[in-house]
Amino acid sequence: MADHDSRAGMYKSTPAILDFCQRTHVGDDAALAAAFTPPEGIPAIMVSPHEGKFLEVLARMLRPRRVVEVGTLVGYSTIHLARGMVAGGAADAHLWTVEYDPRHAEVAKANLARAGLHASTTVCVGAGVEVLPTLSAHGPFDLVFIDADKDNYPNYARWALDHLRPGGVIVGDNTYLFGELLDDSPRGRAMREFHQLVAARCDSVCVPTPEGMVVGVVRG
Repeated sequence: MADHDSRAGMYKSTPAILDFCQRTHVGDDAALAAAFTPPEGIPAIMVSPHEGKFLEVLARMLRPRRVVEVGTLVGYSTIHLARGMVAGGAADAHLWTVEYDPRHAEVAKANLARAGLHASTTVCVGAGVEVLPTLSAHGPFDLVFIDADKDNYPNYARWALDHLRPGGVIVGDNTYLFGELLDDSPRGRAMREFHQLVAARCDSVCVPTPEGMVVGVVRG
């Protein structure tokens, strides 16, 4: 069997290939376009269109009733998750998304309303470590997506793993930590702990997206 290093060159993409795949599989619409283009002063650090559509398809497959997102920004990933959740058909399905910055949260609310998702979503303003305990009573949850401050990923993972149902799914973005995952730094140690916490309680994988996306299914 060939070793991993010899396989590294097998996986090829180009900007043209990625553009074709995005046009073919992702598409776009006014609501997503607005959420993908934040107002001046708000960083454009949302998931990519490919990753957003992956989250939507994942939610469609899971048919979740209770979803939590940590890290709203202006609602791009939220729209994808909520669309997938709503497509599951549960009348009482709901998504809670947590955003630290009040201005970002207000823009997100407007984007969710434009997408027709205001009734099935709640934008919670505050630090994730403070807001998540207030959501515990709504659990157990079917899906938790984490894309927020990286130092707190272990704290978010512990909460998620304690409040997801058996068979529920945890997803964490940026889990290569922008190339810093193996650094001897507080952020590097925190992200490695996140990987280890998920692996200890889930059947999991780190999907090799450009920045790494951990996906785990909670064991029963």
